[in-house]
Amino acid sequence: MDSSTRKLYHVHDCDSRQMLENYFSDKPEMVFKEEFLKFLIENFRKTFKMGVIKGAILIDLSVGSIIHHLYSACEFFNHIIVLKVKDRCMMELKRWVDTRTGAFDWGHATQLHVEIHRDSDEAQDKEGKVRSALQHVVKCDLEKENMTEPIDLPPGDCIVSAWLLDVISRDQDDFIRNLRKFSKLLKPEGYFIFVGCLEITYFTIHKDKFHVVKYNEDFVRKAFIGEGFTIDYCRVIKRTAKSDLVDHKGVIFIAAHKEK
Repeated sequence: MDSSTRKLYHVHDCDSRQMLENYFSDKPEMVFKEEFLKFLIENFRKTFKMGVIKGAILIDLSVGSIIHHLYSACEFFNHIIVLKVKDRCMMELKRWVDTRTGAFDWGHATQLHVEIHRDSDEAQDKEGKVRSALQHVVKCDLEKENMTEPIDLPPGDCIVSAWLLDVISRDQDDFIRNLRKFSKLLKPEGYFIFVGCLEITYFTIHKDKFHVVKYNEDFVRKAFIGEGFTIDYCRVIKRTAKSDLVDHKGVIFIAAHKEK
């Protein structure tokens, strides 16, 4: 399947549960623990521990139904608003928030967080804090100027976006347009935390390959600076996993604040 026939995450059907199983589970064949689980947990914790990213509202625009990147955020924000472009992702996430039967088990990621940071909270308490802070899961439409219409969201003190910009952007120009659109949800001088994959072109769910915009570290740094951000923290991890499910070369983490 060439790039012209690959599916688009936000347009075509995408099995949200299988995405979690492929890239974020504790199955023996899941080989992305270092890059997609541990790397996020470590760097979100380091970023929030700096003490400058805090406030009342955090808005999350991330791929799929992931929640492990929010473990540290719930210690600094009382209100987390999650925006989702797909109904299946909303249902998967709400199933976990409501502790319903059949919800994805994030116990392995929760325990990893506790072990890495020697957290005084037990794993169960950590998940409870995330559930308490995650008060709203809202559908968004990327084609609208107000993505959450008819709801008008209050501006966020912090925007978090893990991998969503990668999979909704058709090319690098589109990436910048989407970054600008996401940034409009932010308060003046607010923070934007970004996670993406470097030098990637696709990811796989079942037998389907989905498009991902390709870029390097230099591009994404310039994109943030061009949109009026100052980069405060940046880390990159090179790929170590061996798998044909995805062709990334590394993962990048950026925390940046909006200039006045």
